[in-house]
This record gives sequence, C-alpha cells and structure tokens, in this order.
Amino acid sequence: MLTQPGRSRSDLAVLVDVGPLRPEDVVAVARHGAPVRLTDAARAAVAAGRAVIDELAADPRPHYGVSTGFGALATTSIPPERRGDLQRSLVRSHAAGSGAEVPREVTRALMLLRLSTLATGRTGVRPVVAQTYADVLSAGITPVVHEYGSLGCSGDLSPLAHCALAVMGEGTVRDATGTLLPAADALAAAGIAPVTLVEKEGLALVNGTDGMLGMLLLAAHDLAALISTADLAAALTVEALRGSSTVFDADLQDLRPHPGQAASAANLRHVLSGSRLVQHRTDGVFTRVQDAYSLRCAPQVHGAARDTLDHALTVARRELAAAIDNPVVTLDGRLESNGNFHGAPVAYVLDFLAIAVADLASISERRSDRMLDTARSHGLPPFLADDPGVDSGHMIAQYTQAGIVAELKRLAAPASVDSIPSSAMQEDHVSMGWSAGLKLRRAIDGLRDVLAIEILTACRALDLRARTEPDAAPSATAAAVRAALRAYVAGPGPDRFLSPQIEAAVDLVRDGTLLAAARAALAAHGHDLL
Repeated sequence: MLTQPGRSRSDLAVLVDVGPLRPEDVVAVARHGAPVRLTDAARAAVAAGRAVIDELAADPRPHYGVSTGFGALATTSIPPERRGDLQRSLVRSHAAGSGAEVPREVTRALMLLRLSTLATGRTGVRPVVAQTYADVLSAGITPVVHEYGSLGCSGDLSPLAHCALAVMGEGTVRDATGTLLPAADALAAAGIAPVTLVEKEGLALVNGTDGMLGMLLLAAHDLAALISTADLAAALTVEALRGSSTVFDADLQDLRPHPGQAASAANLRHVLSGSRLVQHRTDGVFTRVQDAYSLRCAPQVHGAARDTLDHALTVARRELAAAIDNPVVTLDGRLESNGNFHGAPVAYVLDFLAIAVADLASISERRSDRMLDTARSHGLPPFLADDPGVDSGHMIAQYTQAGIVAELKRLAAPASVDSIPSSAMQEDHVSMGWSAGLKLRRAIDGLRDVLAIEILTACRALDLRARTEPDAAPSATAAAVRAALRAYVAGPGPDRFLSPQIEAAVDLVRDGTLLAAARAALAAHGHDLL
C-alpha cells in the first residue's frame, strides 16, 4: 500500500498486483474507502489469461463456462452467438439475494478480493473487466448485496453476482454518499462505462470465497483490538476487586508455553504495575490465597482466543494468496475444473472465532458480576449503588451483559457443520461460510458491548473504592483509562439514565480511545500493550 505523509487513510491507494493483498489493505479499502489501482504486472497477467480463453472459444471441443452451460447444465452446448447471452444470464439469474442489505464494508471487501483474483490472470477475464472493478471501488460505488443467497460453495455466488450485475450497469447501488440509485446512473455519474460480458467472464465474477474471506479479515482486525481490550478490562477488574497480580508472573505462565497466554499475562502485569490495590503476600498478614477463575485464569482464556485468532489469520493469508475460480486458467495454458471454491477452510475458522468470542464475553460478564455482589466484591457497595436500596447502580448493566452473552453462545453454534444440497445435486456439499461470517460479525459487536460494560463497571468500582480506601491508588494505566472514560461518562452518583453511559463506553472501545489511553500510560513506563 502506498503511504504519503499528511494524507488521510482514505486517500491512500491500494495497488492490486499479481501478489496477495495484505489484511490491512482489505481493511483500508473496505472500511476507510481507499481507492484501488491495478499495477502494470496485473494488467499483463490478466491479458495473458484472456488470450487462453480467446483460443479456447474457437475450439470446437466443449469447455466448461466458455461453450457450455453451468452447474447441472454443464452438458448443454452453447453456440458462439449466444455465449454473451449465457454470461449475462448467469449474472442476472444468480443475483437472487434476499433479506437485509449487508454493510458497505462487506461488499467493498468482497469486490476487492474478487479483483485480486482477477488480477492473477487465472480467471480469463479481459483487462477492461478488472479495471472496471477498480474504478467502481475507487468511485465509492457499492452494489446492494443481501444477507441471503450464498451457501459458501461454488463461491459466494449471489453476493458476487449482485456486484457483477452493477458492473454491467444493472441492479441497484449506493454512491459514495450512500444514496440509493440505479447502477447505470451511478456509473454514468462517475464516468464509468458498463461492461458487456463475453465468454467465461460472468462465471469468473461469481466464483470465489471473497465474501466470507472479507468478513473474516474485518472481524480479525476488530477482534485483535478487542482481545487487548479484554486484557485491559480484566486488569481493571482485578484492581477493583483487590485481587492478586502474582498469578500473572512470567515464570508461572512459562510453565504452559502458549504464546497467546504469555502475551495476555504480560498485558495484565504491565497494566497492574504500580497498583496499590492489588494484593501482595506480606509476612504476618493474612491475604487471599487465590482469586476466582474469571480473574486468575484470564490469561489462559484470553490467550486461547489470541492463538485462535493467529490460526485464523494464517488461513486468511493463505486464502489471500489464492486464485479461486472454476474453471481456472493454469500457468501452462489449460482450462481446468477444480474444487477450490469450496469455503470449508474459511468457514471453519469463522466458526472457531465465534466460539472464542463467546467465551471472551462469558468470562468478562462473570468478572463484572463479581463487582456487583457484596458476597464476592470485597468491600464494594451492593451493585455499586451510590445509595443502595434507593439506587440500583449497575444491577441491570449485568442483565444486559447476560443477554448478550446468551446470544453469543447461540451464535457460537457452527454454521460449517450444516450443508444443504443444491443445483440438482451437482453441488451436494456446501460450506455455509457466508453464514458463518455474518454471525461472527454480530458476535464481535456483542463482545464489544460486554467488554465496554466491564470497563464501565470497573472504573465505577475504582471510584467507589477510593471513597473508603483513599490510600489504595490504582495503577497509572488504570487511572489513565478511567480519566479517558470520565471525559464522557460522569463518576458515581445517584442513578442516572444508564443506557447512554453504556453507549458512550462502547463508542470509546470501538474507536480505540480507551486502548490509546492505556498504551500512552504504559509507554511512559517503558511498556506496551500487546
């Protein structure tokens, strides 16, 4: 990706080459509107692949997707004068989505990843098709894609077909301002000519795992920050409950050498450094020997999520390096059918991450609940209420967490174990990876809310602790995070409308304000938040 000092991220150009994109390139284009440019090498690769298709189009022998029908109709021969109709009919018939419109960033990620495969030259499209995809992305035009229509096999067929339809100048899109309008009008306003598809091109535009991969990359980007946020939230709760930091010592973590566990334990140690609230074993003074699992085992749970994310990113990077189409133009000039469009590798890790997300939220909710219960909070008032009985404090904030966690457990049920045969039993086993991606995105949103409520609760507990234990100061990092929150949410007092306070905390987690405050405080003491 090109970088130029002084320019916003949305002004940075992502170069689409014959090599794989980086995960951060996908986020830049999908979420931040970065424009896209094809490299000369990509143009040359596309032209070379097209030359193979042009040669096969003149061959009297049948070639799938060039001179035959599709799927269960692959035995139907198509005469040369009808092959353009064949490609257009494929796109129109496959643009069969239903349900809610998916977010703009999902559709942009899908289009960019399809373009990345086109740029390899393995699909056989003409250079003008690849260039039009780049132009549509750069113009901020986003086809309307619906939630339902992909089974995650033979590619994300319907979502990709809606994008191909827009490039043909048909269907509905949103322009850069979000206005809904006919694709033909949006293309004309941007000075982009619609594409008239020829042999193989319609098939090449709908056959890929691009939607589920795009959702995986966006979710992974968000989850990386949320795991660090979970470490931060756990540390704040350990302080609020006057727990022990000894359990996070490196030599104890090294006894079980999982890299994610080590990273999360290091985060907890660094955040808790300098705290006068954490318990230390002192001769002649009785202290708690062990904290509850939700505190003591935070590195093990958070670390397992880290390692799961690393595995998912390994799969994502392999998929970014792939050229997925069927049939595919080989390096030696053959056109061969294959099964690389099956979404199982991506679907599995999407489901795996949904499990990790549900468990991160579950342990966070348990930590929050401990701060509200006088039997377990070690001196905090009931429900952190300012005037218990008159006030309810954060009682119902925990209900909100519990409701979200319950939904996340349902969303953790794997989509990839399901399969519904289609296309007259030609496509008799599918991945459901698109569905796995949609539910993971919803789960990520739920985790963000749960962690925000834990931080909101922990900061209130720290403030209340200061009323009765003024000498027991939190760590500098905890104080910095609390100050960042207090700029938007007032401290303890009589009950106020709680929902806006929760939403403010969620926004501060979403935009990275709280992590930035923690990182700045840690950097001042020579530490980093991993």
